Amino acid sequence: MHLIITDAWLARSRAIHLSGSRLVLSALVLSLVLMVVAAGLYHWVFLKGARERWPIVGSLVRLVVQDEFEQRDKFMRENLDVLARQLGEMQAKLTQLESLGERVSGLAGINAAEIKAKPGRGGALVTGRPLSMDELQATLADLDRLTSQRTDLLTVLESRLFDQKMRNMMIPTQKPVFDGNLGSDFGWRIDPITGRSALHTGLDFQADAGTPILAAAGGVVVVQEYHPAYGNMVEIDHGNDLVTRYAHASAVFVKKGDIVRRGQKIAAVGTTGRSTGAHLHFEVLVQGVPQDPQKFLAAGGNLAAQQLAANTERPVRAVAKGASARATRARTPQR
Repeated sequence: MHLIITDAWLARSRAIHLSGSRLVLSALVLSLVLMVVAAGLYHWVFLKGARERWPIVGSLVRLVVQDEFEQRDKFMRENLDVLARQLGEMQAKLTQLESLGERVSGLAGINAAEIKAKPGRGGALVTGRPLSMDELQATLADLDRLTSQRTDLLTVLESRLFDQKMRNMMIPTQKPVFDGNLGSDFGWRIDPITGRSALHTGLDFQADAGTPILAAAGGVVVVQEYHPAYGNMVEIDHGNDLVTRYAHASAVFVKKGDIVRRGQKIAAVGTTGRSTGAHLHFEVLVQGVPQDPQKFLAAGGNLAAQQLAANTERPVRAVAKGASARATRARTPQR
């Protein structure tokens, strides 16, 4: 391609030869220059029209801004819906976790108010910045996972504590007669009727006739009969080959097959059978072999003492803390 450039002032001309590649390159450069000029002109006109509020340009600006706000609002609504669902699930899990905590604390003998107490937190603020949406969602996800783990852990603890409590409830640690005085211990003694040495297979509790006899632990009544030696007798099976026997009763208030709970009134003190006076003969048998009931009752007494000490220790600490605080305020000079 040949281009002839003529200068009328100097009265001369100049010929330029353009090959195909040069022609394409020149066209690209010219197009690029025109695009930059057009973009700059459009940008200048658009900004000038927006500042001076030209009618057409102002309408376009409002449409663009409105569309941007609508997109942002839609994005926020979608994210808020997701966060609302996550918060609803978290609220349900926290309610379940609180209920589990109350049950576990009750089984473990812990005051539930101590668990619900809000922990103190604080410190100097070094730097601060707002959380982004991604960071907030990641924090909620971590909290949801941690809550699920704690719920599973408390569920396992509740199951094990409940099993332990049930086993403890089936061990005869309850004194069968509240006001009864111990008359004869377990072991060898002088028989009160024959006057000869004989093995005493239980404990004798001296009490007035008609005094309630209580179940030493929960279980099932397996024997309720009159025995020539034991008189009116009740036997309760507590599981694991553990049986308690209550003898010489004047009256019996349960029958074979009944399920009884710890501390339930099952009979009344009497002097039926081979007896010299009103008392309760109490036995504990493991696999049919008589054991010393005092060992079981002593274990129950130690447990009750520990629970009583734990329950009274917290109020004493609270009173001591309050007295210390009042003394500190009294020593502080008034200004």
